[in-house]
Amino acid sequence: MTADTKYNELVYLELLANVLKRGKRREDRTGVGTIGIFGAQCVYDLHDSFPLLTTKRIPFRHVAEELFWFLRGETNVRSLQAKGVTIWDEWCDSEGELGPVYGKQWRDFNGVDQVKLIQAKIIDKPTDRRILLSSWNVSEIEKMALPPCHVLAQFYVSDGELDCQLYQRSADLFLGVPFNVASYALFTVLLARTAGLKPGRFIHTLGDAHIYLNHVEQVNEQLAREVLIPPTLEVKLARPNVWEYQYEDLELRGYNPQSAIKASVAV
Repeated sequence: MTADTKYNELVYLELLANVLKRGKRREDRTGVGTIGIFGAQCVYDLHDSFPLLTTKRIPFRHVAEELFWFLRGETNVRSLQAKGVTIWDEWCDSEGELGPVYGKQWRDFNGVDQVKLIQAKIIDKPTDRRILLSSWNVSEIEKMALPPCHVLAQFYVSDGELDCQLYQRSADLFLGVPFNVASYALFTVLLARTAGLKPGRFIHTLGDAHIYLNHVEQVNEQLAREVLIPPTLEVKLARPNVWEYQYEDLELRGYNPQSAIKASVAV
């Protein structure tokens, strides 16, 4: 592995720096305030490494368990909490419910199991231009504890490789986006493994890309750190269905990042 494999992280860090330099200050729903831009795109190469940041530690197990939770169609945080994952706790009710958020839409969008559908199309109709996964169900938005931020993913098969492009309407660049990138990269890797393909690229298209004002100090700290060699990810066996994968099926190798940088979540 060469220094070229640092490319993925440099793309992300350049976006952070660009928003700090050129972003406009705006008020927001949380009351914290942001610096942001509208419209950005980052491309992450999945061929030789996995896009998990090295300039700060990202808890990969939490990323994976959240994705598996989505893929099972769950919307109650209790099963996540049982695994030590608390990233949704700020939004759930006293019973742990979040309403019809991602998992519900992925597995039951007005009666349609989208995950089953996209898996079948990737395998049986790989040139289909309708291999889409939507989390934005207008008829149920008001019932959700938090409307989807990552709203639409499209998958593309070419030359034995699987690409994914995600449109994210709202992107918390410091806390949320590193999770989102790792999550959809993992999703792409797992779908590729199940379909007998190789993972290609994850293309991340952002709408409102912002840094919260109470994250600026942390962003500057991260930008001052050295980028290290990224990890690789092995999926040890191919499950027949993407929603059947478990954390034990994964092996993250060579992940030796710098320390975590703590910051408050804007709710």
